[in-house]
Amino acid sequence: KRRRKRKGKGRGRRRRRGAMAAAAAGPFSLREVLDAFRRCVTEQREVLLEPYLSGWRGLIRFLQSLGAVFSFISKDAVAKVALLEGHQQQHGFVSLQSLVQHELAAGPAALRARSDSGCRTVLRLHRALRWLQLFLEGLRSGEPRTSVLCTDAYNASLAQHHPWVVRKAATVAFCALPSRDAFLEIMNVGSQEEAVAMLGEAIPYIGDVYSITQELFTQHKLLDLP
Repeated sequence: KRRRKRKGKGRGRRRRRGAMAAAAAGPFSLREVLDAFRRCVTEQREVLLEPYLSGWRGLIRFLQSLGAVFSFISKDAVAKVALLEGHQQQHGFVSLQSLVQHELAAGPAALRARSDSGCRTVLRLHRALRWLQLFLEGLRSGEPRTSVLCTDAYNASLAQHHPWVVRKAATVAFCALPSRDAFLEIMNVGSQEEAVAMLGEAIPYIGDVYSITQELFTQHKLLDLP
């Protein structure tokens, strides 16, 4: 029994290390995020997990490229991506919908009792995706005050799910954000005009994934998972 337990922990550690290595591999490129989220949604309006995870790995590189300012979000996202990858590999889930149906089959009580469920993990990423979507929309809009953009996006999304201490620390950290020009350079797709144009392409795909997930979780009353 002890051997099996250690082996299970070893697999978990390997998944976490794999996700962290994948997240840190290479510089951020908005083009990769665009390509991943463009592949996410099928004709049947299902969200495919493989490109979803790929898109999140790109977004994590974006957060990590900004240093410690977003570490409280990027570290949590790395852990959640690793956990979701584990669920995908263990059960062979192809889409977000198949994951949700599988876990709902065990019953609402069993699902809510699990702190490591796939649904709970997706919900945390889902909330963070909304913040990133709003922040990227703000960058595209031309508003030069990135701290204001980020704070507004945070208050409209993640803040309501964080305790006061985290909200206060986040607001202070956002004051140290680089300029809009620096953010557009981090996109790594060419000139500022090209970066803004590509944001215009990417944001609707990210928004589509968010909307489908929101509808799915609303339908099954999963938006308030503890």
